[in-house]
Amino acid sequence: MKWGIVTLFPTMVADALAHGVIGKAVQKGLVELATFNPRAYATDIHQTVDDRPYGGGPGMLMRVEPLRASIADARTQLRRAPVVYLSPQGEMLTQTLVHELSELPELIMVCGRYEGIDERVVELDVDREISVGDFVLSGGEPAAIAMCDAIGRLVPNVLGHVDSAAEDSFSNGLLDCPHYTRPEQIVNLRVPDVLLSGHHGEIAKWRRKQSLGRTWLRRPEMLEKQELCGEDQQLLDEFVRESKS
Repeated sequence: MKWGIVTLFPTMVADALAHGVIGKAVQKGLVELATFNPRAYATDIHQTVDDRPYGGGPGMLMRVEPLRASIADARTQLRRAPVVYLSPQGEMLTQTLVHELSELPELIMVCGRYEGIDERVVELDVDREISVGDFVLSGGEPAAIAMCDAIGRLVPNVLGHVDSAAEDSFSNGLLDCPHYTRPEQIVNLRVPDVLLSGHHGEIAKWRRKQSLGRTWLRRPEMLEKQELCGEDQQLLDEFVRESKS
């Protein structure tokens, strides 16, 4: 998969994505990263990339010409890529959308700065606006990094275990179950006995029950979208009774 990121801070993005599983994926050539800095496309001696908004008001906007030129250059190098603008006004990034984006061969992400970008650039050059949450960042770079990380781990062979991504929270419409490792006891808290039993069927049942229960406790609106089978409903009912006892 190839990513093209339009950003005024290319080293910020490249450095963040040089670590962990995504960094290893880049080293192995499983994903490719290219950055396009609008400042490099500015035509004045000061390489100006911001300007005052029409109508007045606080803040500045990214200048149209260098921004459009950097997007155009990205398009020439990633010809099959849709252009995504990271914006708090965009559609919410969900695991379902992450799966959809991970199936693309190429993707261009535009990181805004200051008060944003000219609306005409959105209309002319952007295919999709995506938000990572109902909050405002000082720039789109952290959002692009988060999106690359979420997408990249779904690219084949990026994760060490093929089932790792399938068991993530949201992948099956539920939150993930709790996990434990050594030691068996910390202070007065022990690893649940079932996880030490070696009984794979009971372990799978416990994990499913915990996943259902944790979703009920923390994100009940997610359960409203699920059509639970009889066994799942029974497991959830057990969890609810146990949590109230």
